[in-house]
This record gives sequence, C-alpha cells and structure tokens, in this order.
Amino acid sequence: MDLDSIQTIDAVIEALQVIIDEAKAENSPYGYFPALYQKVTIKVREGIKDGFFENGSRMEKLDIVFAKRYLAAYQNQRKGRQTTQSWEKAFQLSEQYWPIVLQHLLMGMNAHINLDLGLAAAEISTPENIQSLQTDFQRINQVLANLVEEVQEDLAKIWPSWHWILRRTGRIDNYLIDFSMEVAREGAWQVAQKAVRVSPEDSANFIEQRDSKVANFANTISQPAWLVQLALRIIRIGERGTVVEKITALQSP
Repeated sequence: MDLDSIQTIDAVIEALQVIIDEAKAENSPYGYFPALYQKVTIKVREGIKDGFFENGSRMEKLDIVFAKRYLAAYQNQRKGRQTTQSWEKAFQLSEQYWPIVLQHLLMGMNAHINLDLGLAAAEISTPENIQSLQTDFQRINQVLANLVEEVQEDLAKIWPSWHWILRRTGRIDNYLIDFSMEVAREGAWQVAQKAVRVSPEDSANFIEQRDSKVANFANTISQPAWLVQLALRIIRIGERGTVVEKITALQSP
C-alpha cells in the first residue's frame, strides 16, 4: 500500500477495502475496525457532497490525513515495524479469541479518536486558523455519534440477544457508557488545540505522552472488571457466524 498515492476520500475507501479483503482471506478480526471505519468514511464523503460541512475541501483533507494514521499503523504492524502503543494494543487484541466484536471496535476507536483525530486536525491547521475548524470538527463528531446506533444494530445481527443483554445488564451498559464517544471527541479537540502549538522539537514527546495515556485507557476495554468480563465471555460464546460473516455484517448499510 503506497500511502503517498492516497490523495482522495475515494482512495481511502479503496485502501480500507484492501485491508478488509486481507482480513477476510485470513479470517482475521483485523477486519472489524476497517469495516466500521469504511462506513464512517463513506458517510463523510456523502456529507461533503451534500454540503453538510462548512468547508468540504478542508474536511476531505482532514479525512485523508486522519485515515493515513490508521493505514500507516496497520502497515507497520503487518511489516513488523514499530507503531504507537495505542494501535499496538488494538492489533494485539485481534490475535485473541475471547474479545467480542464490540471490544475490537472500541480498541480501534480508542486509538483512532483519542490519539489520531486530534493530531490529524493539528496537522492540517495552524495556531491562527484552528478555531475555524471547530464547527466541522463537531460535525464529523456528529457523524460518529450517529454511527453508534448503527453499530448497536450491527452487533444485534451478530448476536441477536445483544439488545436483551443491554436492557437487563446495567454493568454492560455502563461499560459502553464508560467509553463515552462525547468525552472521546471532546478530548480529541483538546489534543488538536494543544498539538498545533507544540514546536517541532517537542512534537515527538507530546505524541508519546498522549499515546501512553490512550494506551493505558485501552486496558479498561481489553481487561474490564471481572463481572463485566464474565458477561462479555457469555456474549462471545453466543456470537454467531464466522469472522468473515461478522465483518460483512459490520460493512453492510
């Protein structure tokens, strides 16, 4: 995958499809996150075409820079090269049997939103103009928030009793709430405002410190309290379909 050649949202969607196809061929949970992410990217593309964003060309640039952080992390992982701690933990989870589909998705979202999104926003901005990005930044957050409900429906396809569990098991519901999308997105905007003002000499240290915090938070997703973990294992046993079928369910409109 030549990251330099990815210059449009269409190219991002195609690159994600390559990863999805690889995951399907290998029957690998690596494909869960890009299946969801491709759906997000398609919605952003639709939003740009429909005039949903204030500055469509800037939003496309943000989308491309943002996506490349994930694509680079995936490529580094596949080639045995070092990547961020946050993505390393997400990829390591993909090699384990017990995590449910939701945990795989949350680990990817944790790394990509809590670390990558703010850094991408800072990369396309300057200290003088970053505030002009805030409205569109919040609008892309709206796209992400709307997708949460769709994810719930996708999970119900994979495990039909999912809604029943959510209604009757408050601790599982709290597990979802603890990974509050609103909090994650707000944190990403704060990171963007700080990162855009960091000097080039201090940039690596800033990213490393943020990455460490995000990676530590990943432990609450991969290693929840024992009662939550027990419930998640019950869900895992009840998940139906092959990995390929689950990826397809997440990809479907």
